[in-house]
Amino acid sequence: MSFLSETLSRVKPSPTIAMTTKAQELKAAGKDVIGLSAGEPDFDTPDNIKAAAIAAIEAGKTKYTPVDGIPELKAAICAKFKRDNGLDYTPAQINVGTGGKQVLYNALMATLIPGDEVVIPAPYWVSYPDMVRLAGGTPVMIEASLENRFRITPEQLDAAITDKTKWLIFNSPSNPTGAGYSREELKALTDVLLRHPHVWVLTDDMYEHLAYDDFTFCTPAEVEPALYDRTLTVNGVSKAYAMTGWRIGYAGGPETLIAAMRKIQSQSTTNPCSISQWAAVEALNGPQEFIAPNNEMFIRRRDLVCKMLNEIEGVTCPVPEGAFYVYPSIAGLIGKTSAGGTLIDTDEAFANALLEEAGVALVFGAAFGLSPNFRISYATSDAALTEACTRIQEFCNTLR
Repeated sequence: MSFLSETLSRVKPSPTIAMTTKAQELKAAGKDVIGLSAGEPDFDTPDNIKAAAIAAIEAGKTKYTPVDGIPELKAAICAKFKRDNGLDYTPAQINVGTGGKQVLYNALMATLIPGDEVVIPAPYWVSYPDMVRLAGGTPVMIEASLENRFRITPEQLDAAITDKTKWLIFNSPSNPTGAGYSREELKALTDVLLRHPHVWVLTDDMYEHLAYDDFTFCTPAEVEPALYDRTLTVNGVSKAYAMTGWRIGYAGGPETLIAAMRKIQSQSTTNPCSISQWAAVEALNGPQEFIAPNNEMFIRRRDLVCKMLNEIEGVTCPVPEGAFYVYPSIAGLIGKTSAGGTLIDTDEAFANALLEEAGVALVFGAAFGLSPNFRISYATSDAALTEACTRIQEFCNTLR
């Protein structure tokens, strides 16, 4: 009889973390590796946010806090939802967790029972399906094709919904593709959801402020107010504020759901870090002007990467609307063999050979549910991106 839980058989380790770990091991062994697998900005946390954290420490704000957030942070989150999204929430409708991942996990744990289905557009963030499985649910994937620029259609959504569907998980701009839905495209999806009143919406808006060119971010409950009572709007400070390590995510939703999530959190982690909460208050209430120049740097990096990848025969790289990822197709490379003798029969084989032979770490598309592709995070310096893309070009040009 196994000592370990049967639950573990439902899930696998995060491929993004696995690839990052492998790259770090090769670096430690002396290999020249450029890592493009981690999904975090290379900018430092803004000084005013760091100063708020230091002030909190010096003021002795180092004790336990309410389970799902201090009143000051909940007030700042309510103000943010009103200011940015036109959504009215009270503090009783706000949950603060240790990163957006915990907020999503708690929501699924609080609502799913065996047999429940959760609709997930693919490509998806690697953790969505496994969190659903851990909570006892069944993930149902909808393939968002390259031809549709990685967006699902209303017809696909309607066809995926059954009487067992409990949630739609929606992420725009997307990890891993950077694809964003316009207001019109999102309204077409919410129109479908109005015809299925038993389906709730779990939005992951983590990349809200990383929106480029003429793309304007919008979120489901904002586009269709009739969905307000069955939408959990999830966000956090990790990406726009360069606070990945601070671990603060949050959500607004119906009081009954928020109370259920609080109950789970009270018996697992209890409150998020007190210092991080005070830093997040400053992030949300403080100056926002740094976001625009940061985005200008991301746009420049995006354009550089897309240009260099699209110069490779057999690679197609759409230009994304937001986030800091590109998700090129390598359909034209499948079946070839690398200079080191590796048969490129899958995108995983491509990623492993590229790391071993060219010293570039990225994540293969199968991890995100759509192949043959790979994900690059361009949240690093222009010099590193230029060198990495040059190595990818040279690696691909030697495939036979």
